[in-house]
Amino acid sequence: MEISVLLVGFMIGLRHALEADHVAAVASIVTHKQGQSAAWRHGAVWGLGHTITLFVFGTLALLADTLMPHYIAAILECAVGFMLLYLGLDVLWRMSRKGIHFHVHQHHGKRHFHAHQHHLGSASSDVSTHQHTHSKPFPVRTLMVGMMHGMAGSAALVVLTLNAVQNFWLGMGYMMLFGIGSMAGMAVLSAAISLPFNFPSKHIEGFSGYLQLGIGVGTFGFGGFTVFNYFY
Repeated sequence: MEISVLLVGFMIGLRHALEADHVAAVASIVTHKQGQSAAWRHGAVWGLGHTITLFVFGTLALLADTLMPHYIAAILECAVGFMLLYLGLDVLWRMSRKGIHFHVHQHHGKRHFHAHQHHLGSASSDVSTHQHTHSKPFPVRTLMVGMMHGMAGSAALVVLTLNAVQNFWLGMGYMMLFGIGSMAGMAVLSAAISLPFNFPSKHIEGFSGYLQLGIGVGTFGFGGFTVFNYFY
């Protein structure tokens, strides 16, 4: 029985990583061309932050044998909405900084919509040529985003935990396996999302421009929808 409960926790953690607000947040983070290893890292760190807050809130709930009040859970969900608004705007702002914009061209009598990136000169190229020489700092922002999602999702997880376990330590194990599952799921998802941004620019420039635009607008839109639902 205990083994099956722990396995369920791990599988639900994998599935939890695929929720729309999680995907939107991590997609907005990995739109930088930082390579596959950085994408894996950001996904795992998001999962770590998510696990930290779930573990804290879940442990308190198990000890007190109570749940987070609904109004607090709603406020945290609204805070996640504002965070997604910020992340979506950040993607669009970075696009403008990189000189990515969109044109309508006419070829053979037909109009086409194209994404273009105009390089910003030697400063931009210097950054790209020297990126490999500097160690990457720990992605604190990604950790904080994961922690915010963990706070917003803690109420639902604790309900599942309290319904699935008969003792405190089994509940702790359930949450730990849930966290490991969410870290693994988000690491794989982040690497998959980042793939188009790591192809040579001349082959994928247009597509990556559309993808960044979609991620930025989608993340902002999902955040706006979340905030709207809280107030209305």
